[in-house]
Amino acid sequence: MNQAASQLLSTSYPSEFLPGARSAVTTCLRIAPSEKVTLITDRATQTIGAALAAQLAENGCQWNAFLLEDLAPRPLVDMPAPVLEDMETSHVSIFAVLVQPNELGSRMQMTDVVNRRHMRHAHMVNITPEIMCQGMRADFNLVDRLSQKVLDRARRATRIRATTAAGTDIVADMNPGYKWFKTSGIISPEKWGNLPGGECFTAPGEVNGTFVVDGVVGDWLCARYGLLESTPLTIEIRGNRIVSCCSQNKQLEADFWTYTHTDENSDRVGEFAIGTNLGVERVIGNILQDEKFPGIHIAFGNPYGEHTGAPWRSSTHIDVVGLRFNIWLESSQGSEQIMREGKFLIAA
Repeated sequence: MNQAASQLLSTSYPSEFLPGARSAVTTCLRIAPSEKVTLITDRATQTIGAALAAQLAENGCQWNAFLLEDLAPRPLVDMPAPVLEDMETSHVSIFAVLVQPNELGSRMQMTDVVNRRHMRHAHMVNITPEIMCQGMRADFNLVDRLSQKVLDRARRATRIRATTAAGTDIVADMNPGYKWFKTSGIISPEKWGNLPGGECFTAPGEVNGTFVVDGVVGDWLCARYGLLESTPLTIEIRGNRIVSCCSQNKQLEADFWTYTHTDENSDRVGEFAIGTNLGVERVIGNILQDEKFPGIHIAFGNPYGEHTGAPWRSSTHIDVVGLRFNIWLESSQGSEQIMREGKFLIAA
C-alpha cells in the first residue's frame, strides 16, 4: 500500500457511500483477497475514492492508490507512468475521477493496458455523490439477469427499430461480424465496464434516421449542458454518419458539431446500446449513470473495435441519450417489441 492509499484511508466520507462502494468491490468486481488492485482517483472525487479504499482495506487485498493531481497537471495529456506501471502487476483497476476536457486520450492509454492484460476494470468516470446513492445502489444481480435476456435477443436481431414521442425514429441494421456485449455491473476479464453498470451494446452495421437527444449528451458537454428535455438536440443520421444537427441552444449545437468532426470517424455511429439499469429511474445530467437509463443510447466515434470487432477507430467517443423509447428487435423469427414508452416488456 503506497502513500496515496494511506492518505485515502485517512480521508473521511459520508456513510451513505458505503453500500455503493461495497457493491463495487464485492458484487461488481468480486475482488479476492489474493488479488492486487490499482485505484485511481482525484481531488474532486477523493471522498468517493476514500469509500472505495476503505472497502479494499476491509477486503484484505493488496492495493495501491493514485491521486492524479499528485502526478501530473490537469487536463491530462497522458496517463501518468506510475499509474500504468502499477496496472501492469494488478488483476483489477478502478478509475473514479471527475474528468476534464480533452482527457479521453489518457483514458484510452489506461484501457489499452486493461484490454491487453484482460483486467477487471471499473470505469467510474464522473462519479458523484448522487450516483453513489442512486445507480450504485442498484441490485446488480437483477440488472445482470435482465441484461442477459436483452443480450440473448439482441444477438439474434438483424435490425433494431426505435421511436420516441419526441421524434426519434431510427433503424439500426446489425453487422453479424460485430459482437454484442453486456456491461451489467458484473465485471469480467472479457470486457471492462462502467459503474454503475447496466447496458448491452455493439457497434452497429449501419444506422439511419432521426435521433432526438432529449436526455443528455456525453463527455464534457454533459456537465456544460445538463438535461436537454427543454432544448433537445436533433441529429440526422444517414449511412451511419451525422449529416446535420440542430437545437434551440445554438452553442450546444456548435459544440456537438465540432466534437463530432474532430477526426474522420468522429461523426460515425460507433456504439448502439440498450440501457438496462432498473435502479436508474430518471436522467440526472451525468452520462456515467444516464447511459444506463432504460432505453436507447448511441455514441459517435470510437467503436471499441478491440471488443466489438469493428475495424475502424476514432480518437473521440460521445454518447447521446434519449427518453421513453419504443424498441423492436427484428430477426428471421419475426419482430418482438421489448420496450414500450420506456418500460421493458421483458421480466428480469
